[in-house]
Amino acid sequence: MGATSWVRRSTWRWRRNPLRRPTDVLESWVWAAAVVVMLAAGSLAGWLTGSAAHAALRQTVREQALHRHLVSATALRTAGRGTGADREATTGREGYHRVLARWPSPDGTWRTGLVPLPAAAVPGHRFPLWTDDHGRLAGRPLDAATASVHAALAGAAAAAAAAGAVQGLRVLAVRRIMRWRHGQWDRAWERAGQTWGRADAGN
Repeated sequence: MGATSWVRRSTWRWRRNPLRRPTDVLESWVWAAAVVVMLAAGSLAGWLTGSAAHAALRQTVREQALHRHLVSATALRTAGRGTGADREATTGREGYHRVLARWPSPDGTWRTGLVPLPAAAVPGHRFPLWTDDHGRLAGRPLDAATASVHAALAGAAAAAAAAGAVQGLRVLAVRRIMRWRHGQWDRAWERAGQTWGRADAGN
């Protein structure tokens, strides 16, 4: 019963009705066109954005796979917990431990520096470390699965933005229709007032 009532309320403008006005029909067409355009524009924007983002991220995955290297670092001593400028100079994370460590570079040389770790490490402790081609600290390389997720999110955001833009245009169009409708009402009341109570007006 509830669903039937909703359908009747939603489709009454499409049925023949002596109370139906041209603005009601126009508003219905605006609503229907907006739905079609939302689906088309949202799908197209989402696909184009997602595809472009996926291609760019896949290129990033390939580049990072070539230029980032996982090495084994050795802790020399704990340097304490980073604060202030030290935190900014390393990772900017809260509660990390700075460890003086030594690790090999891809060119065969050795590097020594402060490395942020989630826990303190005793001297001699070995741990994995990502570096670039020059042996500098680097983040974990982006993997294909994460790239796909980011591309999908970008596509979904673009689709939602496109649908939102169409919805905004629909709202503006409906407001103009409402102003037109109210203007018709005002003119109709004005004409009715001019003939109200007259014997020859047919009232």
